[in-house]
Amino acid sequence: MDKVFLHQLSYEEARDYFSRRDLVIIPVGSVEQHGPANPLGTDMLIALALAREAASRSGILSLPAIPFGISFHHMGFPGTVTVSEESLASYLLDVIRSLSKWGVKKVLVVNGHGGNLPTLQIVARKAMDELGIRVYVYQWWTSGSEVLSELFSEDERGHASGAETSLNMHLHPELVRSERLVDEEPRGSFENRVFRFVYTHEMSDSGVFGRQSASSPERGAALFERLVEDLLTVLKEIEGGR
Repeated sequence: MDKVFLHQLSYEEARDYFSRRDLVIIPVGSVEQHGPANPLGTDMLIALALAREAASRSGILSLPAIPFGISFHHMGFPGTVTVSEESLASYLLDVIRSLSKWGVKKVLVVNGHGGNLPTLQIVARKAMDELGIRVYVYQWWTSGSEVLSELFSEDERGHASGAETSLNMHLHPELVRSERLVDEEPRGSFENRVFRFVYTHEMSDSGVFGRQSASSPERGAALFERLVEDLLTVLKEIEGGR
C-alpha cells in the first residue's frame, strides 16, 4: 500500500478502503520541551513514525497526527504548547464521529505522550457508549516495556532521556543537537504516597529526566524496529477481534 495516510487518498480510494476494513490508526502526540537536545515535537514525531511504518507494513490506514496534547506541566519551558483535556477529547471524538459514518468500528490511537492517557481513556469510553466504536490506546513505552528494559537502563527510560533521544537520532537526526545532550537526575520521587500536580521545571532544570549521554542512532534503530513489530502484533490482534 503506497498511500498510508487518509489525507493522501481520493474519496474513491477512501471508499474502497472502508468497504474492506473497519480499523484505522490515529497518532496523537504533543509539542513540548524534551531538553535542549531534542525537538519540541518529539512525542508527535515518534507516534507519527510508528503509525506510518505500521500502516505501510499492515495496509491499515493511518490518519494524520494530532500534534498537540496535555502538556501543562511543561509550560515552564519555551515553545511548549498545551490544550485542555476537554479540547483534546472533543476534537478526537469529532474525528471518530466522522469515521463512524464510513463504517469504522475500531480505532488504534498511537499515543506519543503519557499526559494524554487519562483523556484518551475518557474518549475510549465515550466512543463505545455513543458510537459503538472500540478505541484502543497503544503507548510504546508501556507496551514495549520489556524491549525497553533490554535495550536501555532504567535511567535512560525517563522523559527525554536515552530511549526517546535515540529514537529521534534514528528517525530525525537533523533535529537532534548532539552537542547539547544532558544527564540529569530529577529531584523528588515519582512514587509518592499521594498525588499532587508538579511542574517539570520544579524537578529538572534541563527538562531531562535521566541520562541522554549514551544515546545513539543505532540504539534508536534497534528500538524502533522492535516497537514496530510489537505494534503490528497489536494491530493483528485487534483486527482479529480482540
